[in-house]
Amino acid sequence: MADGNSGGGNSGLAFVVGGLLVLVVVIGAFLIFGGGLTQKKQVDVNIKAPDIQAPKLPSGG
Repeated sequence: MADGNSGGGNSGLAFVVGGLLVLVVVIGAFLIFGGGLTQKKQVDVNIKAPDIQAPKLPSGG
């Protein structure tokens, strides 16, 4: 009875496991590259340099 069996029972399981693996990779890529797991950081740097006067030119004399 089992002479014509080519072991095709595992192909369905492999298809399901492969589909789940692709789904996990797609969700992981969305979370990592889409910013789902990273915090949105906002850095506000306000630097004000003091006003500097140019040196006075010597009078040619």
